[in-house]
Amino acid sequence: MRKTFLIIALGAAAALVGATGSAADRITGQPFATRSEVYAPHAMAATSHPLATQIALDVMKAGGSAVDAAIAANAALGLMEPTGNGIGGDLFAIVWDPKTSRLHGYNGSGRSPKSLTLAEFERRGLKEIPPHGPLPVTVPGTIDGWFALHERFGRRTMAQNLAPAIRYAREGHPVHEVIAYYWDRSVPRLSKWPGFGEQFTIDGRAPRTGETWKNPNLADTLTTIAEGGRDAFYKGDIARTIDAYFKANDGFLSYEDLAAHQGEWVDPVSTNYRGFDVWELPPSGQGIAALQILNLLEPYDLKSYGFGSPQHVHLFTEAKKLAFADRARWYADPAFHPAPVAKLISKQYARERGKLISMDRALQEAQPGTPAQLDEGDTIYLTTADADGMMVSLIQSNYRGMGSGMAPPGLGFILQDRGEQFVLKAGHPNSFEPGKRPFHTIIPAFVTKDGRPWLSYGVMGGAMQPQGHVQILLNLIDFGMNLQEAGDAPRIQHDGSTDPAGQAVAMTDGGELDLETGFAYETVRALMRKGHSVRYADGPYGGYQAIMVNPQGGWIGASESRKDGQAAGY
Repeated sequence: MRKTFLIIALGAAAALVGATGSAADRITGQPFATRSEVYAPHAMAATSHPLATQIALDVMKAGGSAVDAAIAANAALGLMEPTGNGIGGDLFAIVWDPKTSRLHGYNGSGRSPKSLTLAEFERRGLKEIPPHGPLPVTVPGTIDGWFALHERFGRRTMAQNLAPAIRYAREGHPVHEVIAYYWDRSVPRLSKWPGFGEQFTIDGRAPRTGETWKNPNLADTLTTIAEGGRDAFYKGDIARTIDAYFKANDGFLSYEDLAAHQGEWVDPVSTNYRGFDVWELPPSGQGIAALQILNLLEPYDLKSYGFGSPQHVHLFTEAKKLAFADRARWYADPAFHPAPVAKLISKQYARERGKLISMDRALQEAQPGTPAQLDEGDTIYLTTADADGMMVSLIQSNYRGMGSGMAPPGLGFILQDRGEQFVLKAGHPNSFEPGKRPFHTIIPAFVTKDGRPWLSYGVMGGAMQPQGHVQILLNLIDFGMNLQEAGDAPRIQHDGSTDPAGQAVAMTDGGELDLETGFAYETVRALMRKGHSVRYADGPYGGYQAIMVNPQGGWIGASESRKDGQAAGY
C-alpha cells in the first residue's frame, strides 16, 4: 500500500468539531452556532453576490415571478462575477410550479461545433482538449435557457428583467473580494486570447477589491437581447460577430452552430432518502451521482455515528468512489450514449454495489458497475422563491473560471470552455463528436417531502457538486443542522483518479481525501488507519445557496460563508 500522508495547515487547522458540527473557531453548542438563517414571509433569494440578491428581490417586489428574479440575478452575476459565469456559458434549472405542483427541469447546455472532428485533434497531435483558446468552445446555452424559462413561467418582460444588469454594466459596481481574487488569477492565463485584455482588464490588470467595474459592451449586448429576443443572440448580429471572430482566430464555432441551438425540457429524476425525495436532472450532467451516493449511504445509521466521526467520513468517501466510477462509464449526452438512469439510481443496484464497502478498509480500486444486468463536468448557483410558492434552482457556468478566454470584440462576454470535458478517445461515451453535448458538472438540486417542496439548493464547484449535494442533506437530515449550519460545517472532498476531461476513471490508487479544517485529529488518524490518504486542503469545497420552506410560513434562506454571497428576503 502506498504511503499515506497528512498535510497540516497552520492556525485554524487545529479546530475541532463542536456539538453542532461546525468548526470550533465559531461559537458551538448553541442554536446560533453559525451565521443565522434568514427568514422572510413573502419571497427569498440566495445568490453568490449581494447586489444580485437585491436585484432578485426587487424583481419579485415589482410582481415578477421567481423565474423572472432568477433570470435578472443571473444576468447581473454574469457582469459582477465573470470569474464563474456569463452569457457565454450554459445553464441548468429546476422549477417548482405551485399551480400544477410539479417540478420542471431544463437542460440548457450547448453542443460542440459541427465542423470540428476527433480527426482534427489527432491531426494537431493533441491527447486532450486544451482548457483555453478556441478548441474547447461549445455553443453557449444560457440565453436560450432564459427565454425558455421565461416563456413558461415569466411575468415581467425580458427587457424589465435585464434592465438592472444593463444599468450596473453602464454605471459600474464595486468588485467584491473573492471575485477580485479569482479575477486576478485569471488575467495572466487568459490575456493572450484576442478580446480578453481589451474587455476584462483595467490597464492590463484585474480590477481590485472595491474598485468600480463597468462593462459597456455587455450592456449593449444585453440591450440587443432585451429588444430583439432570443434570436438576436443566436441568429442576429451577435451570432455573426462570434462567427467572424472564430474564423479569424483558428476556431470552429460558427453562425450555423449558434442558429441550430436548442435546449430541452427534461423530467427530473429522484431517489428517496429517509423520507425525502431528492431530485436531480438526468445526464448529460452528473446529478444522479448524488442520488447514487445517497442510496449507498441509506442503510447506515449515520446519526448514531455523528458528524465528523471516522465512520461518517469513511462511508461517505467509499460511496462517492463507487458512484464516480459509474459516472465515468455511464454519464454522457443521452442523444449519443443513453445511460440506464433508472437502474443506476435504483435501491436494488445500490444494494449490490454497497457490498463492496468495508467499514474497516478504504477502497483502493473502484470499477464501474453493470446496471444493465439488473432485472430491471467554476460556477454560480442561485435560488429564488416568490410569494406564490414558485421556487427556482438554477446553476450557470463558463466552466473553468472565466472560460476559454475567447472574448469576441464589442460583446462584453467570454465563451465557455466546456468542450474541455470531452474525451479524445473513440468509443468512450463522452468522446468528442460534432454536434454533441459534453459531460456536464453543473447540477441544480431540489428536495420534496410528501409531494410538497422542502428545499431548493445547490453546491457549485466541478466534481465537488454531487459530493456537496449529499453532504448538505446528511447535515440536515442525519445530523440535525439548520440550513445555514449545513453549509458552514466543514466539508469533505474525495479526489480520485481522473481522465483528461476531469471525469473519474476506474480508480486504482485510492485517491486523495481532502478535509476542510474543522475535523478532529482523532478522525484523521482513524481514517489513515483505514487506508485513506488524507490532506487538509484549502479547497475547493464549492459554494452553497439554499432556500427551504418554513413550516410556520414563508421561507428560510442560507448562503455560502466561503464566498461573497447573500441570502435575503422580504
